[in-house]
Amino acid sequence: VEDCQTPKNVNSDNQKSGIEISAQQIAGALLILQELGEYELVLKLGHPYLVSQKDNANSNEVWDLLPDVSDIILTVSLACLELGREQWQQVNYENAAISLETGEELLVKKKLFPDLQTEIQSDLYKLRPYRILELLQQPIEKKSERKQGLKLLKTLIKERGGIDGTDNDHSGLNLDDFLLFIQQLRHFLTVAEQHKLFGEESKRPSSVAVYLTVYSLIARGFTQREPAFICQAKKMLLSLGVRQDIHLEQSLCSLLLGQTEEASRVLELSNEYEALAFIREKSYDSPDLLPGLCLYAEHWLETKLFPYFRDLVGCPASLKEYFANHQVQSYLEVLPVEEQEPLANSDKANYHHGKLQYPYTSYSQRIDYEQSPDISNEGIKQQSINSNISFSPSFSTSQKNPLTSNQELGVEQTSYYPSPNIAHRKQKLSNINYRGGRKRRRISRYRKNVIRLLLVVLILVTSLVFLCLLLSTTLGLLIGLFSPLPSLQGKQVNVQINKPLIEVSKLEGQYKLLETKLIETMARKVIEAWLYSKSVALGPNHDTNSLESILIGSALSRWQAIAQWDKNNGRYRQFEHQVKDIEIELNKNDENQMIVKASIREVANIYERGQRNYKKSYDDDLRVNYDLIKQDGKWRIQSMSLVFSTAS
Repeated sequence: VEDCQTPKNVNSDNQKSGIEISAQQIAGALLILQELGEYELVLKLGHPYLVSQKDNANSNEVWDLLPDVSDIILTVSLACLELGREQWQQVNYENAAISLETGEELLVKKKLFPDLQTEIQSDLYKLRPYRILELLQQPIEKKSERKQGLKLLKTLIKERGGIDGTDNDHSGLNLDDFLLFIQQLRHFLTVAEQHKLFGEESKRPSSVAVYLTVYSLIARGFTQREPAFICQAKKMLLSLGVRQDIHLEQSLCSLLLGQTEEASRVLELSNEYEALAFIREKSYDSPDLLPGLCLYAEHWLETKLFPYFRDLVGCPASLKEYFANHQVQSYLEVLPVEEQEPLANSDKANYHHGKLQYPYTSYSQRIDYEQSPDISNEGIKQQSINSNISFSPSFSTSQKNPLTSNQELGVEQTSYYPSPNIAHRKQKLSNINYRGGRKRRRISRYRKNVIRLLLVVLILVTSLVFLCLLLSTTLGLLIGLFSPLPSLQGKQVNVQINKPLIEVSKLEGQYKLLETKLIETMARKVIEAWLYSKSVALGPNHDTNSLESILIGSALSRWQAIAQWDKNNGRYRQFEHQVKDIEIELNKNDENQMIVKASIREVANIYERGQRNYKKSYDDDLRVNYDLIKQDGKWRIQSMSLVFSTAS
């Protein structure tokens, strides 16, 4: 192209083939390339042209007077927009952002085409969550990329007014979606990164951020052997106690701080029934719940807490090693006598303030940790924990999937990640008895006796009602047998044995009509299933497994070969189908075969090497005959033939 700088990264083949045009024709040439979908070529030719022409101009006024400058800027910006969307679809989120930002920069500098600026900016806003995940997934060594991801995340949270804020950040995510997004990206953040991020957000205040900060503090305190973090987490939990049941978390914090009496007492107040059932089962032969609580704490740390921190996945949790650490012992020695913190929604209560029993001296005495096989580390690994413990360092609001675009955010639909916690811990505490466990157990036994009595009364009443119904039915039958038949009154219907009340021909016609409609419905479902399988087999992933469930014989081998050819040549298609109408022809000689004639509208966008081929893409009305055969109780397509196409 004349008067145009050729980029260095264009290969020699592209340099050899081309046409020469004048500077006045550059706008038209770029527009043609834009219409053909050659967005990268538009950028390679158009962007350097704009730079070179501006450098040659003496001033901005001269630059503005250059011919077709606005047209060239518009064409290049549109190419940036379309290229960015293609890269977005191909999961190249950072490249997509670069393309979109390039187009936006051109428009903003010259203050041109505000509508196009708004459209590009909207795409950049919606792209941000994807960019954040892509950047945070980078290896720890790539500090600059991860730093950029954290910066984008903080900006996003700030625009929303906090993690659980409702301000519009233009990402398209509602509150539920954003909470699931936060839950997903936690897997890519280290414990220190989460502590810093959520710790800053907890000052807004934000209950979600407080919860996540507590988890990061517990994780840091345990793995780094710094109980001060756990002490801080325990204090932060008090701010959540008014609205949520956080007694289990408080109990775990007290245990890790060596406050065993408080841990057992607070545990009794929890409504986490499944966790309590597991703890009581493991403490069956013990005078208190401490053995089961220790086992549950190790299980919770390994399976419910550590997996949500990038640098703690697979990290073992041993309370024995934790309490044997000299740094932990030194900290626990200087702790004051076990303080009884006021719990949420409680009246004044007088607790027994006993002296602190340090875990590194009393742990084996109270639990017999090393000698008891039922509660050892090996025991917990060998026994299957069947109870579905609901407590988890995660949160859930709804089960729908956020960020529904062509590519998911890498969710494992871990489900964007539903673990019942933050959104569900809103049970208010009232009428709590703090006098210990014995009275609680006596009340529990009394309730069980009352329940048994109510069940017995219910069974007796049900049996009595059933007996009355049986007697009344029997009495009615006896009266009917021995009573004379009533005489018929008025004009009687003339019924003849050799003549049906309703004409059989009418019934047969109605039956055939109903049968035809059922067959047509079934045939339509078969055709729709085939069209879906075709879209999947020829789509970006070239998944041919679904073809085997709808095709058979030559039709199956043919379409498998087509899908394989497309895959080998870097080609895929995106379909939109509409089955307009169908006709069926039954085989009178074989009820397991029939022909279905279908009118279908097929819209196909064809991509080759990642670029859309506009010439080969089409929107056709088709008329196709399908030969169906029934095998193993299921209809399959054994052959098909094209009868008519608007493209032919």
